[in-house]
Amino acid sequence: MTYPESRRDSTTEMLHGHRVDDPYRWLEDPDSDETRAWVEAQRSVTEDYLARLPARSWFAETMRTVAARPRAGIPHGYGGWYFLNRNDGTVPQDVWYVGRTVAEASDPSGRVILDPSSWSEDGTSSLSTFTVSDDGRRMAVARSDAGSDWQRVHVLDLASGEDTGEPELVTKFAEPTWLPDNASYLYNAFSDPGDAVGTQTEALGRPRVMRHTLGTDADELVADLPELDRVIFDWDVSADGHWLWLLPRQGTENRNMLWVHPLVTEDGRTRIGDRVTLVARPDAEYSVVRSVGEPGEGARLLVLTDLDAPRGRLVWFDLDAAVAGEDAERSTTLVAEGDDVIAAVTASGEHLLVERLVDATPRISRYSLDGTDLGVVDLPAGAVVSSDGSPKRRHAYVGVSTVTEPTAAYEVDSETGATRALHLVDSGSGVAGPYTVERACATSADGTQVPYFLIRPANAPASPSPTLLYGYGGFKIPVLADYRPGWSGWLAAGGVLVIANLRGGGEYGSAWYDDGRLDHKQHVFDDFIAVAEHCIETGVTTREQLAIHGRSNGGLLVGAAMTQRPDLFAVALPTVGVLDLLRFHKFTIGAAWMSDYGNPDDPEDFQVELGYSPLHNVVDGTTYPATLVATGDHDDRVVPLHSHKFTAALQHAQAGAAPILTRIETSTGHGAGKPAQVMAAEWADLLAFAAHHTGLVPPGS
Repeated sequence: MTYPESRRDSTTEMLHGHRVDDPYRWLEDPDSDETRAWVEAQRSVTEDYLARLPARSWFAETMRTVAARPRAGIPHGYGGWYFLNRNDGTVPQDVWYVGRTVAEASDPSGRVILDPSSWSEDGTSSLSTFTVSDDGRRMAVARSDAGSDWQRVHVLDLASGEDTGEPELVTKFAEPTWLPDNASYLYNAFSDPGDAVGTQTEALGRPRVMRHTLGTDADELVADLPELDRVIFDWDVSADGHWLWLLPRQGTENRNMLWVHPLVTEDGRTRIGDRVTLVARPDAEYSVVRSVGEPGEGARLLVLTDLDAPRGRLVWFDLDAAVAGEDAERSTTLVAEGDDVIAAVTASGEHLLVERLVDATPRISRYSLDGTDLGVVDLPAGAVVSSDGSPKRRHAYVGVSTVTEPTAAYEVDSETGATRALHLVDSGSGVAGPYTVERACATSADGTQVPYFLIRPANAPASPSPTLLYGYGGFKIPVLADYRPGWSGWLAAGGVLVIANLRGGGEYGSAWYDDGRLDHKQHVFDDFIAVAEHCIETGVTTREQLAIHGRSNGGLLVGAAMTQRPDLFAVALPTVGVLDLLRFHKFTIGAAWMSDYGNPDDPEDFQVELGYSPLHNVVDGTTYPATLVATGDHDDRVVPLHSHKFTAALQHAQAGAAPILTRIETSTGHGAGKPAQVMAAEWADLLAFAAHHTGLVPPGS
């Protein structure tokens, strides 16, 4: 193919004794005329190529059908109201309904409180999050434009739905959290949000936790950690309004501190008491579930932790003893570590819904607050994709998805364990027919067994078939056999889907995660390659029929796999990937990811990163698989320069006949809030490209 010119300059650095050439660094400036011209030229070449693919129209129509399926989320209860998102398949963004009961919120002809599709002409503005004051009077709504991580927060009057006129706040990575006085909320404040449109690349400054009181201009500082350059704060307020807890961590590290502040609300004002440190050193992960008891009368805090328990356990902290400064046992175990990792815990009334992953498949059990196991909750097989519960009510709501079916909502009575399907939408039968799900294991380079899901159309031939292999392997995020729109399209076309459970993920606990990060990061790529080889060895597919796909950290996975084993794959689809491992920490939130990748400014970490950084392991004169690099021009998390530089390097190096193309979507970010139709078009192009180069011919195409 003839590609647009990608100018190579002489930019070179000496890093820790290594000469590192960076001929495409000019592509790091998204606003330069040269970069903009390059982007448009690449978009033109890619569109011309994709337009000629025989099955593109079939996949486009199929994915439009998938996007047009009616869908709904689960009920969420806040401040005496219930909220439900639904989409009839005709609008870019979900519409949010509100009512005093679940039935009212579930009524598709009921009251609309938020319609993000109306916020912009092209439907690219979206709802990031919203929170509701405990008295149910006000709603803080965070809006994202063009897929940016920046959020613009406005306060609405819930009764009327009108904006209260509070000044707009711009923030990232946190929900505005209401204090018990219902007149103030907490938020993340960054030193310089800029114009917050999603195209900035500058490194993000350190956040501080601030308190905004309605009707005032001067916000108050609640928490700051200037000694931690990459601090990230999580926080929440207890359901009874007595406690604020904060969980500072360094970047995306899965180890954190745990602080609590007593809250006292008098005369319409909440006073935040002095900090009480429960965990001073981030030696493990701590996630607060709920508090119980009145202050001074047996107050305790229930926490999920992996301290001395890689698969997780539930522990009590004695809040009264901590506030009094007494020497007390740090914590007592309520639910001990078991054979399966505890993925999440939902507090519901006086009970707990504990979700465990049993070989990467969720199972929810009900527990009393004294630790008694009350048995497994009867829910269908699939992935738990959302849940909502509160100590103030006995009913919780759980969303379950499968590979081809989006969220199905269930009500769980935490007192009896009874479940009820809510049947919120009639979404039809979908485009994919019956399929089978099997579990298999590959042996990685160091002998570790790597499980994966093998998903095939029920009528798939016994002979090797075009196969799409998906993975992630990072940040302790479990990868399950859950719903993604593209899976339906690929299975409907007759393709085989493989979902790998790689080290670095959270499927099997902290030890599994730790064995796939920092100086063990290569294990993730070895695992992925092992799954690919096992699929070939067992006759599932062949090298000529195998495509690989991953997003974000999964884009790094695909980039590393294809540069380490270009002979193994027919197609590579790295999407919004972290591909320059020597400079990722210099842009937006990238420095936070040192938890998984290490610090390129450290000589030892640099050596590890240099060994697998996709950009720096592209070798001229190599035959690479057909590659479609996908990114968004407003991705201010994994900035598009990663994809741009990798594309340019691959196009220059490619010795084979397979195309190296890039699909650059406009007015979209890392993925959240992407309009349904835009997402459908992206999936259609990825799948059509993969099908063409693996020999998959959809029926009737």
